[in-house]
Amino acid sequence: MADPRFFDNRGPFTLAEVCARANATLPPDADSNARIEDLSSLSGAAPAHLAFFTGGGANAEEFAQSKAGFCLVPQALGKHVPPQGMVVLPCGSVTHAFAAAAKLFYPDSGLGSWAQQTAVDPSAKIGDNVVIAPGVVIGARAEVGDGTRLGPNAVVGRGVTIGRNCEVGSNVTISHSHLGDEVLVLSGAQIGSPGFGFASGPGGHIKIPQLGRVIIQDKVEIGACTTIDRGALSDTVIGEGTKIDNLVQVGHGTRIGRHCVIVGQVGISGSCEIGDFVVMGGQVGIADHAKIGTGVRIAARAAMAPGAELAGGADYGGTPAKPIREWIREVHAVTMLAKRGKK
Repeated sequence: MADPRFFDNRGPFTLAEVCARANATLPPDADSNARIEDLSSLSGAAPAHLAFFTGGGANAEEFAQSKAGFCLVPQALGKHVPPQGMVVLPCGSVTHAFAAAAKLFYPDSGLGSWAQQTAVDPSAKIGDNVVIAPGVVIGARAEVGDGTRLGPNAVVGRGVTIGRNCEVGSNVTISHSHLGDEVLVLSGAQIGSPGFGFASGPGGHIKIPQLGRVIIQDKVEIGACTTIDRGALSDTVIGEGTKIDNLVQVGHGTRIGRHCVIVGQVGISGSCEIGDFVVMGGQVGIADHAKIGTGVRIAARAAMAPGAELAGGADYGGTPAKPIREWIREVHAVTMLAKRGKK
């Protein structure tokens, strides 16, 4: 579900209203007046929630075990059998249907609104010994812990919580996020912007509302001009003690473990899972839904394909990323062949 600190739910809506807006099929045996309270992921849903399932194998187990009362599914559901008590709503495009339903429940889910008349909203909670530099804006019901320093022109959005003894540099924007204690955010970083998610088709690209959050745990460092996006429903999480360099992109819904080191210009797509103590060299590229085990080290400029997995405790390099010794042998072999061709 979307966090009410950041998003205003316009529901509930009846099943008939949701199906009409989402262009989904209303099952003939379903109660058209059934109330849908909110949207949710498959794993976090309750009987009054609407979830979605694209029919792919990656979420098949979550679908089978989901407690969602209602679920958007493809017209051809195939071999996937809905759990008992779930009302499935077939639709031509699950992503388009979910985007429409999300806009029904959360029409104001973009960058947020600023209706306050003062730079620091009266409802914000500011701790002891907090330093607020000129130009700082703090939104409604935000919380800033003791000893935290906010640099010039920093923006702290509605409902954001920042822990104790944090350092937030100049021109940083933080929205839809919770930060732990002793977090360092360098100048120009953007945390909590909506993820890059669209329902694409012949008519163009429709933005999918991003209703998740960004969770930054204790003692994380985030480099200058780094961007960390929130997800559609799931949270983007940065684990305790992780250090992120400048100009890094962390996509929506990605979960990064504890004490990782991510060097400059790394790009991480959405919905990736990264274990603890992972090290990524400069300009590494990670495609969506990739999984990286604990203790992995990835050489600079390596890349991973969508859904790829790297076993923990090993070093990798190349494109696509492979065990480091294998990659070095391949580079050496290509170099030797190139030299022979010159003779």
